[in-house]
Amino acid sequence: MTIGKSPHRDNRRSLAPAEGAVAEPAAQAASIGSVLSAARLRAGLTVDQVSTSTRVRVPIVHAIEEDDFGRCGGDFYARGHIRAIAKTVGVDGDALVAQYDAAHGGGPVTQPRAQLLDTGPIKITDHRRPNWTTAMVLAIVAVVGLIGFNLVSGTPSRSTTAGAASTPLPTASAPATPSAQPPAPAPSIAAIAAAPADKVTVKLVAEKDTSWISALDSKGKSLFQNNLDQGKDQTFTDPKEIKLVIGNAGAVHVYVNGKDLGAAGEDGQVVHLTYTPGDPQAG
Repeated sequence: MTIGKSPHRDNRRSLAPAEGAVAEPAAQAASIGSVLSAARLRAGLTVDQVSTSTRVRVPIVHAIEEDDFGRCGGDFYARGHIRAIAKTVGVDGDALVAQYDAAHGGGPVTQPRAQLLDTGPIKITDHRRPNWTTAMVLAIVAVVGLIGFNLVSGTPSRSTTAGAASTPLPTASAPATPSAQPPAPAPSIAAIAAAPADKVTVKLVAEKDTSWISALDSKGKSLFQNNLDQGKDQTFTDPKEIKLVIGNAGAVHVYVNGKDLGAAGEDGQVVHLTYTPGDPQAG
């Protein structure tokens, strides 16, 4: 009887290690950062080379290889960086993104890309193209308002002086004479004549009406971009070049390097002019 029981006891002992082997935990999967870092080293690439190829900044590549995705700017950009780096070092980017989603939750979000498409181009076009129609309408409204104000303010002054004694009459006519004779051109010519010979000096005088002016120096920097009201003037100086865009060119008188060039163009005309040191020649 003892001989028949001993094999049964041996079988029970031999099953114990097998049950223990089933209970052992499975090996943990490698992290995203370690997979990308190991693949980069196998490909013989440096972090700088990966950054140049993917346009992902070097500190962010280092952070991703250390499983730190906080510098990516959100899940949307983290997924994009993972795919780009994975493609460069030769591993499956979709599998790594799926591993990222399983660890962080959620799925790809396309909203940031839509926001960039909606907001980017509008700002660029607004800065580079001035609205000529709006500028001319504002200039016309300003001129009409100025004329209306002068008519309204001039009528009561004449009526009050007519009802009073004859002494106020000279005071009413006295302010009318200086307003009808703008003294601006005489000093402007003298100032232009004193301009240095090694620079270009341009003076614009709005003699007949309001005009819209845009002036750039030789480096493309804006010197003036606004309406030039009647009776006002602007002077620009640069060592190499002055570029002008003049709206309602017939209203603007131009003096360049001490020479009177007359009106910039015809009434209502928009002209583009360029001046350099020496004998003025518009281009």
